[in-house]
Amino acid sequence: MSRLTSSAEPVCLRDALAGAIVRGAVDVLASAVCCDSRDCRPGDVFVAVRGEQADGHNHIHDAISRGACCVVVEKAVEVSVPVCVVPDTREALGQLCQALAGYPSRKLRVIGVTGTNGKTTTTHLIASILEAAGYRAGMLGTLGYSDGFELSPAELTTPSASVIAHWMRRMVESGCTHCVMEVSSHAIAQRRIAGIELAAACLTNLQRDHLDYHPTLKHYHQTKSRIFELLSPAGLAVINADDAASREYMPLVPHGVLTVGMHAAANVTAQLLEREKSEQTFLITAGEMTAVARTAMIGDHHIQNVLVAAAVGLAEEIDLATIVRGVEEVRRVNGRLERIECGQSFGVYVDYAHTPDALARSLDTLSEVTAGRLICVFGAGGNRDVAKRPLMGRAVAERAHVAIVTTDNPRHEDPRQIAAGVMAGFETPSAARYVPDRAEAIQYALSIAGPDDCVLIAGRGHEAIQKVADEQISLDDREVARRWLYNLQPVSPYGPLAGVANS
Repeated sequence: MSRLTSSAEPVCLRDALAGAIVRGAVDVLASAVCCDSRDCRPGDVFVAVRGEQADGHNHIHDAISRGACCVVVEKAVEVSVPVCVVPDTREALGQLCQALAGYPSRKLRVIGVTGTNGKTTTTHLIASILEAAGYRAGMLGTLGYSDGFELSPAELTTPSASVIAHWMRRMVESGCTHCVMEVSSHAIAQRRIAGIELAAACLTNLQRDHLDYHPTLKHYHQTKSRIFELLSPAGLAVINADDAASREYMPLVPHGVLTVGMHAAANVTAQLLEREKSEQTFLITAGEMTAVARTAMIGDHHIQNVLVAAAVGLAEEIDLATIVRGVEEVRRVNGRLERIECGQSFGVYVDYAHTPDALARSLDTLSEVTAGRLICVFGAGGNRDVAKRPLMGRAVAERAHVAIVTTDNPRHEDPRQIAAGVMAGFETPSAARYVPDRAEAIQYALSIAGPDDCVLIAGRGHEAIQKVADEQISLDDREVARRWLYNLQPVSPYGPLAGVANS
């Protein structure tokens, strides 16, 4: 969606874009905004956005030929329609979209969650806590966009400014009190969330990722930390004190900070009491308040996500007992260390882990609850950070008893070259088995697993489409595993499934 129409009265550009210089008119009334000239309609305001692949300034004349009544640019141009000059058109697009949607973010308490790992789970936990307290929360994130009633598939973790404004408007119309959204580093860098004030900004952790987009690790971390600039005057930051890189940005937060942690001193802490393969129990402490929580999702990383969500709940003045109830309601999040249970005698988990840190965390967690061998099926995405591939290989080499390297989403790279990069993290190439076909790799891992072993299928999590060159192939790791496991168990009420190989 590159075009957004007004929900009510037209918007004055001078009001929506403070400090903008309008030439060729006293002011311009905007009823619709567009940032793709091909989608322009008569009467639209065209915002010339500088993107990664194209610059909207090169398509101004096309937009005008299609009926644009005004162009928003970063440098004055001589054209036949009024021109609005702003310092940053990406920022202007976000502000204008929010204005046209009736400033829905001002009618919602917006909670933004960023970080390398844990964003999706944390947003689901926060939403569940809010709902347990009687609120209605909309969501924007990797697993979809929701207005509190209807859920639609997500194209991006954090969508474009127009899509954000569209869904926030729907949330207001649906009676939502809150919006909980994942905020990616790309979205911050590209100003997709401009014009939004956050009631809370959460930082789960800062590790290594997206260095195909960000020039350096420091730049990536600094970009993430800019989420705090979007806090409202009364807004609150929530930071994971267990994460050293996140702690560095605490002095830069202009408002109040709530810290969370299992190991570091923090405002909200947790102590693990018991962990099994299907659940864990831990004690949450906030000041003089304590409560025991039992979650079906396991791992220290999950407890840290719970603590971030709990801190948001406390900031929203929700009592700890209700917070725990909301946390315990989240029994699974698609593809986030999701347990596949088909009656087999060994553990099977599917996880979205696609960074060295996330892989290490998931494997460390499973090693605690696995009496036998730890078998890991994984790969690395194509057209992404090349330097992290051997680091992923090393994380698995140091933790798994059996490593099976396979294809992830190769996109436009040769899968064999990607695999070679991953296997460079092993001391010897023979320490890992390479099975190019991902479905075959999963089936092989399951076929060699014995009682008390555990299989981790990592990298793609919830994804149901594998991207190979220009093709999109239907492939869901969870379904591949389930079909094989049910065929393995003839006593299953589902019966044997034809056409599924057991080797």
